[in-house]
Formats: sequence, structure tokens, C-alpha cells
Amino acid sequence: MPELPEVETIACGLRPQLTGRRIVSVAVCNEGTVQGDAAAFARCVPGRVIAGVGRRGKLLLMELAPPDGSDGSDGPAVTDGEAGGADEARSAGTGTDVPTDASPDAPRDAADLMACRDVAGRMAGSGAVTGAARSVESGESGGASGNRVPHLLGVHLKMTGRLFVYGPEVAPNAHTRVVFGLDDGNRLFFDDARKFGYVRALSDADLATWDFWRSLGPEPLEIAAPDFAALFRGRRGRIKALLLDQTVIAGIGNIYADESLFRASIRPDAQAGELSPDRLRVLHGHLVDVLRESIAECGSSIRDYRDAHGDAGAFQNRFRVYGRSGQPCVACGRMLTTGKVAGRTTVFCAQCQKLK
Repeated sequence: MPELPEVETIACGLRPQLTGRRIVSVAVCNEGTVQGDAAAFARCVPGRVIAGVGRRGKLLLMELAPPDGSDGSDGPAVTDGEAGGADEARSAGTGTDVPTDASPDAPRDAADLMACRDVAGRMAGSGAVTGAARSVESGESGGASGNRVPHLLGVHLKMTGRLFVYGPEVAPNAHTRVVFGLDDGNRLFFDDARKFGYVRALSDADLATWDFWRSLGPEPLEIAAPDFAALFRGRRGRIKALLLDQTVIAGIGNIYADESLFRASIRPDAQAGELSPDRLRVLHGHLVDVLRESIAECGSSIRDYRDAHGDAGAFQNRFRVYGRSGQPCVACGRMLTTGKVAGRTTVFCAQCQKLK
């Protein structure tokens, strides 16, 4: 499954192709791919302008704006048609949005990465969503919490999802699930061989009540080292399992958990609550380094991942432990050990990585 660096890379690749483009049609080739309020998706997504492309955790986001500065409450009529047609549509959505800024203590150069992830300045955070959720749950209306006009389009790639912009001459294929027609004649395809991925239209009110969004932990490239260490204080559970838990920290998966733990000399099965704050701050530094290095290499391509231009990433050529089971450690030469943590295959060096 694409992790933070891969989704970041896709967002950066799509941004110049999509920003400012108006969605003129939406054709849904597989109804199960669209989550949330299908009626709102079909009614409100066509006619909106893509104002920015960003990311929250592993979720790719496109900001939707009305073309004429109105509230965009009424989208153009949408008609059903054969799957793959450029002017047909059916769909779904759900969500909410939030403005946030990076902490002044965030990792160095985090602002550059935020510009890529949070280009519109309103695609991440939790405070505003929490407040909006309280208003929605208490029955209040009006304001951001009462706005049910989708202003974000969320895409979760899961295992095999891909997003590509094609010219009008390219026809949808057997794995194309949603086609977004654009005002320049091009089309954005969401292809997904295994059908685990989804698209979802998101309004403020929807985001306030979407458990997935509300539960996302902080961004590893934006949280300061002391705050990162505090996430694990007194926590029961193995450190890798908590790194994989999207409610603890967002965007980390198997690859970057293994790689950062190796660099920090921490065994993946170490109890998080027994690690000192100093060791956790060291882990944070290595995690940030690993993520930035992978973003610079356009992510890791193991099986299906390709960026927005169809190119493979290159960070897999720099793996020190992930996928190297039974091979010698690059640091000490001892054979790497393979085990299971949180149900995931885990590779580590029993010599270089310590439990405490």
C-alpha cells in the first residue's frame, strides 16, 4: 500500500496537471469505489474547479472550489451513461475540512513539504474538525460545521489504486473505476485492479463525522521531536505496532517503520512505553530523514506503485532492512531476522537493534 512518501509524490505530480482545471463530468464505472453520500458526489463534484492537490496521511486530497465564487451548492445536472464515457456520471462522497499550520518547532524544512501536501492551506489538522464535530453532534447548523457542500475530494489508493491524467484519445480499461472529465479535454482516471481503493466527496459537516478523518494522528513531518516522543509515553504496545497505527501517527506503513527503526537502533518489538524520551526523539529524527529521502526518490516501488507520470520510485534501492530477510546487515554483517509485529512481516538486525 502506498505510504506517505508515495502519496506525497503523486500529489506533487498531479498538482500542475490539475490545479485550475474544472471537472466537467464524472463517470463511475464501479459503484463500490465511491463512498459516502453518492447523491452529493454526483450533484456537486461536476462543475467544481480543482483549487489544489494535497495529502493527509495516506489520503490524497483535491480541493474543490466553485467556478464563479458562489457557494457551489448546486452543481450541473449529471446523467447516467455507459461506464467510461467522458460526459456521464454517478458517484459518492463524505467528509470535512480543517485549517492548520505547522508547529514552529516542526522539523526543519517541513514548510516545503507542507507546501506540497497542504497547498491550499486548509487540507489538514484536527482542531477545527473537532469543533465542527461538536456542532454537528449537538445539532447546530450554519458556519463551517453546517456546510454540506463538498469542498474536498479524497482518494485512498489502498493496495493497487492509481491516478493518471490521460488525453481524450485514451479509453478506460478493465480496471478503471472512476473517470473525471476535465475542461481541457483531458481526463483523470482512477484505476484500481483490486477494488480496495475509494473516492469520497467531503464537506465540512461530513469530515466532522467521518471517524477515519477524525481519528488520524499527527503528521510525522510536522510534529516536533518532543511531541512525537510524548505520543508513546506510558503506551502499552510494541513500537512498530504503534507506528503503524494511523490514530497514533498518520502516514507510516511497513516500509518506513522498519527502515526508521533500524536507523534508530530500536527493535520493532520493543515496548514503546519502555523507550526513553531521548531514544524516541532519535527515532523521530530518523523517521523524518527516511521519509524525506524517499520523497526525494519519488517513493518506493515494490509491486504496483507508480507516480502520477507512470514512473516507478527508486527508494527501494536504498532499503537497509525492509525486504532483505536472510541477507547480511549492512552495518554488522549478521544475518537479518524476520518476524511478525502487528501481523506484518518485520525485518530487523538482532545485533544492531535493541529492545531498550
